[in-house]
Amino acid sequence: MLDNSVSTISPCRVGFVTHDALRDLCTRYPRLAAAFWRETLIDAAIFREWVVNVGQREGASRMAHVLCELLVRLRAVGLAEDHVCDLPITQVEFADALGFTPVHVNRVLQHLRTEGLIVTQGTRLTIPDWDRLKQVGEFDPTYLHLVREEAAA
Repeated sequence: MLDNSVSTISPCRVGFVTHDALRDLCTRYPRLAAAFWRETLIDAAIFREWVVNVGQREGASRMAHVLCELLVRLRAVGLAEDHVCDLPITQVEFADALGFTPVHVNRVLQHLRTEGLIVTQGTRLTIPDWDRLKQVGEFDPTYLHLVREEAAA
């Protein structure tokens, strides 16, 4: 039994695979087992980065880091071009993810806008100065292990 849960911010389909079926697949297909192990290591790297983000970074840096990560992940799956993407996340959802109050999220986003680091129109996010936002967020995408995106970032 896992000690965490998964939720979505948009409709999705979820499938379940039993442990027995997964063990059988890994036994029959060692490359698949290696891929799952690699995914586990990547997940651990992302977890470590989030612990640092929530535990040590100040508000603007924390938000900048999350926005950078989201943009890189969205680009990796073809849902963002350059430094523009749809970001259908509410301030309450950001607050939950970052350990802020919704009011503080609003202040931090206003600060990032004032500094010229982000532009928002509805759910549309534009990052006019990618290098500066990465610097503010202390963001290095290597922990995501997205080789194609790391070169672009």
